[in-house]
Amino acid sequence: MTAPTAPGNAARRPSLWRNRDFFTLWGGQAVSTLGAQTSGTAMPLLVLATTGSPSDAGIVGAAGTLPYLVAHLPAGALVDRWDRRRILLTSELCAGLALSTIAVAIWLDRVTVAHLTVVAFVQGLCFVFFGLAERAALPRIVPAALLPTATAHNEARSRGAALAGPPLGGMLFGIGRAVPFLADALSYVIASVGLLFIRSDLQVRTAAPAESLWRATAEGLRWVWRHPLIRAAVFLIAASNLVFQALVLILVVLAQHHGATSTTIGTMLGVYSGGGLIGALAAGKFHHRFAPRTVIVGVNWIWAALLPLFALVSNPLLIGAVGAACAFAGPLWNVVIISHTTVLVPNELLGRVTSAAMTLAWGVMPIASLGAGYLLTALGPVGSIWVLAAVMLVVAVAATASPAVRHAPRLPLGTDADRTTP
Repeated sequence: MTAPTAPGNAARRPSLWRNRDFFTLWGGQAVSTLGAQTSGTAMPLLVLATTGSPSDAGIVGAAGTLPYLVAHLPAGALVDRWDRRRILLTSELCAGLALSTIAVAIWLDRVTVAHLTVVAFVQGLCFVFFGLAERAALPRIVPAALLPTATAHNEARSRGAALAGPPLGGMLFGIGRAVPFLADALSYVIASVGLLFIRSDLQVRTAAPAESLWRATAEGLRWVWRHPLIRAAVFLIAASNLVFQALVLILVVLAQHHGATSTTIGTMLGVYSGGGLIGALAAGKFHHRFAPRTVIVGVNWIWAALLPLFALVSNPLLIGAVGAACAFAGPLWNVVIISHTTVLVPNELLGRVTSAAMTLAWGVMPIASLGAGYLLTALGPVGSIWVLAAVMLVVAVAATASPAVRHAPRLPLGTDADRTTP
C-alpha cells in the first residue's frame, strides 16, 4: 500500500506548502482548536462562578475526558471501518451544537452542573472520533517523508491555539458568560465548511471481510503490546498526562487564591501555552537531531525539575512562565512518538492502534480531573502541587530505567515521497 504523493516532480522532496488538502484541514482545525481552548478556559470559570466548588469543576472536567477512557478503543475500530470524511464532519457539527446549548442555558439563567457535565462529555466524545479520524487520514494526505513535519505543524496549531485561547476565553467570559461558548460553537461551523474542500481519498480500500468490533479493537491493543518502545512510551505518557491534566485546575485555583481575575487567569494560561507554541516550532526544525531515548528521558527530567517551582511562586504571570518552560518540552516528545507510530503502523490499522495507545495514555485524564478536585479540597493548591511533583519524579526515574527507552531506534524515514507498509 502506497500513500499518495504530493503534486509536482516525484524526484524532488515534496513540500507541505504545496499540499492544498493538508493546509485546508490544518486551517479549519486551527479555528476549531482556538474555539475549544476558549470555551475550555471558560468552563471551569463558569462552574466555579455557579457553584463555587472545585469538586464540581473536577467532575465537569472529568466528564470531558471520560470519552478518552471509554470510547477510544471502539472508536478506533470504527474509524478504520466507517467513512473518515463523514466522521470528521459529524464530529465538528455535533460538538458545535452541544456548546451552543450552554450559551442558551446562560441566557435563560438555567445553568446546572448536570448540563455542563453532559456537554463536556459530548464534546470529549466528538474530540475522540475527530482526533482518531484525522490521525488516520493524515498519511492519505501527506507523504511519509513529510509526516514528522506535518505532525510538528499540528503541534504548532494546537500550541498556538492554547496560547491565544485562554486569554481570549478569560476576556470573553468577562464580557459575558455565554460569549466564549457561542464563539466556540461558531468555530466548529467554520471548521466543518473547510472539511468540504478536502479532495483526497481518506480511506484505505480493502477487500478483506470486516472483523467483529471486538477483534478489530483487540488487534490495535496487540500491536501496541508487541512493540516495546511504543508500549513504554504509552505508559510514560499516561503518567505525565495524569500530572498535567490535574495541574490545570490546580493552577486556576492557585491563581484565584492569590486574587487573580478571570482575565488574569486566562493570560496566565496563555503564557503557559506560549512555551508549547515555541516548543512546537523548535520541534519541527530540530526533531531529527535528537535520539528518541534522549527526548523521552530528558523531557521527563525537565518536568520533574520544574514542577516544584509552581509551589514556590505566587504571581500568576510567574506561574505561567514556569508552565511555559514545561510546555516547551512537550512538542518534541509528541513529534517523536507520533511520527514513530504513524510511520510504523499500516494505515488500515492506524485508527485501531492509535485508539489503543490513546485509551491507555489519555484514559487517566478523568481520574486526574477528579483527583485534582479532591486534592484541592484536602490539601489546597500548594499541597496538591507537591503531590504532582512527587509523581513526576517517579515517572522520570522509570523513563531512565526502561530498557525499551534506552535502546530506542531512530525513526526509519527515508526522503522519498512513498511509503510501503509491511
